[in-house]
Amino acid sequence: MENKVTKIALYCRVSTNNQDTMNQELRLIEFAKVKGLEYDMYNEVESTRKTRPVKQELLQKLRNGEYAAIVVFKLDRYARSSSELILEVKELVEKGIAFISISDNLDFSTASGKLHFQILCAFAEFERELIRERTLEGLRRTKLQGTHLGRPKGSKDSKARPKSGYIIREAEKKKAADSKKGINKNLKNYL
Repeated sequence: MENKVTKIALYCRVSTNNQDTMNQELRLIEFAKVKGLEYDMYNEVESTRKTRPVKQELLQKLRNGEYAAIVVFKLDRYARSSSELILEVKELVEKGIAFISISDNLDFSTASGKLHFQILCAFAEFERELIRERTLEGLRRTKLQGTHLGRPKGSKDSKARPKSGYIIREAEKKKAADSKKGINKNLKNYL
């Protein structure tokens, strides 16, 4: 990490209410003190699969340039999937924000860290392709066995459904949900 970084964000996350972030906090604070960095601590407790409000708040502050770096205890404490990790870290690194995982000994702002990140990206792409291939093969096998794919026909299928405005309404719903999280994008991004 470069010396110009002065204020960093420390992020901890636990999966359930009966766990605490104390071990992560101690290691992260020790890291900041050894480096002589000013920091703010962000603790995510009781996070559900789809919502992590503390992380969303932190991401918004990082996007606004309030911190020069984010430090986590381990990569799996930051993101639940490789695709989530890669997309968010890529965005941060492109904005010049350092991303450091102390247990994994990774600093994505250095040359070797960038190499590690590219390797992670390659494995994530490989994983996505394997899943896609397995899915397509499973669908093919199911069709060959004579199974009808998709939702069974029901009473709603007897008359045509109105389509006017559906896509825009759905895009507006997604935009409103993101807006509540502090993510402001143009409506075109949701179409």
